[in-house]
Amino acid sequence: MNIDGAIIFLQKVDPIMAKLIKRFEPPNLKPNKNYFESLVRSIIYQQLSGSAASVIYNRFKNLFDNKYLPNSKNILKIPSEELQKVGLSKQKIIYLKALSKQWDKIQRKFSNIKMMSNHEISKILLEVKGIGQWTVDMFLIFTLAREDVFPSGDLAIKKGFAAIRNMNILPTEKYMSEESKIWKPYRTVASLYLWKISDGEFEW
Repeated sequence: MNIDGAIIFLQKVDPIMAKLIKRFEPPNLKPNKNYFESLVRSIIYQQLSGSAASVIYNRFKNLFDNKYLPNSKNILKIPSEELQKVGLSKQKIIYLKALSKQWDKIQRKFSNIKMMSNHEISKILLEVKGIGQWTVDMFLIFTLAREDVFPSGDLAIKKGFAAIRNMNILPTEKYMSEESKIWKPYRTVASLYLWKISDGEFEW
């Protein structure tokens, strides 16, 4: 991802974003090649604060014999009762098992992922139970480091957007998606700055 180019562009097209860029340190975003781990982490982080999710995620990793996240087959072997003990809800356990069962098939579809569009990737992931658009957006941003992703369903993004527009209520996703077009094709970097002003640095 061309962070420097994105910053220069955003400063030119949006005076408000230019102020944020001067206020905060530049974001750092690098691709992560462990796609399965990233998706597992996204599922665990769903609808939780970063700090609470981090605690549960670390407990989850400690279930296994080594410090690395196990593969899909190992997750399927862990009894649901053990997963519940680390703080995972029954619903998220179902989601993790569903992802694990389908991972071999997904992995084959992702064999040429660098050439795939965001839409093509989204279509594959949205077929998995428990993976919605938020999880897809997190995957596109923090795993693949795609440049033009705008997670309009994220609460912190909504808060950040409301703050820079001096809105008293949270904006709708439709409104945000339309208004965010000014930041194309670098909406990912714009999103990283919105996270900074609403929740601090996004923990991932």
